[in-house]
Amino acid sequence: MNRRFKPWKQRELYKNEKRINEKIIARKVRLIGPDKEALGIVSIQDALHKAREYGLDLVEIAPKANPPVCKIIDYSKLIFEESKKAREAKKKQHSTQLKEVKFRPRTDEHDYNFKVKHIKEFLEKGNKVKVTIQFRGREMAHKELGWELFKRIKEELEECGDFEQDPRMEGRFLIGFVSPKKIQS
Repeated sequence: MNRRFKPWKQRELYKNEKRINEKIIARKVRLIGPDKEALGIVSIQDALHKAREYGLDLVEIAPKANPPVCKIIDYSKLIFEESKKAREAKKKQHSTQLKEVKFRPRTDEHDYNFKVKHIKEFLEKGNKVKVTIQFRGREMAHKELGWELFKRIKEELEECGDFEQDPRMEGRFLIGFVSPKKIQS
């Protein structure tokens, strides 16, 4: 495959890369001053001259606008502010995960309490929980044990979670979903 350098083809800008100072290719730009006041549409030479007067950089903010929008600002400060905003947005973003806790109809008391405690922890962290009761072999003949266990789990989780729907049988599994209670403010 022939991959030669083609100087007439402009290289694609990276996702967060911005053109600054002499790298701006537009002839006229809409200029915004360092105090965020609009200075109007000026030629690129005038914009660069004003940026040098302030001792700052000319940064292309909106390259797809007509004419492109440029701002007089310290470039390193702009990069720092953008990364700070991205970090704040990432902190606020919480993805809800689906956790699964499996029981058996004959789950021992200590194991039952331990698993219910884990379900409560998951719900406090804001995650949904899939509660599964698994039947094996002859346990399928005694499904009522699973339904009783599910009713008991439901009663214990009333204060910290809501069951989205009634539990249902899927093959050898009795399945129900618990979501955290909405905090009333």
